[in-house]
Amino acid sequence: MIFITAKFLIKPEHADDWPRLAGTFTEATRAEPGCLWFDWSRSVENPSEYVLVEAFRDGEAGGAHVNSAHFKQAQLDLPRYLVSTPKIVSQSVDQEGWSELGEMAVNS
Repeated sequence: MIFITAKFLIKPEHADDWPRLAGTFTEATRAEPGCLWFDWSRSVENPSEYVLVEAFRDGEAGGAHVNSAHFKQAQLDLPRYLVSTPKIVSQSVDQEGWSELGEMAVNS
């Protein structure tokens, strides 16, 4: 799978509204057949920073994502709300989903 983490620094006046501002893009991406997950989290240390954790089935699915109409629309719509260009880590990972964190196993 392609595993991606990206950090978005939102202009402070738009930070509370970011989930709505990115909502159409988020929902369209989640509906892509190759999208495994596409989840936003807000930093507990910086309320203007959002972290996006996303994964796609493979490189073909990732390519379909960046070539989609909703991605191209997000490229036009979303930068105006950002302080700077988002930072990204993108890696191919040889697995199909989440693994358990064995070092913190919960014994029930």
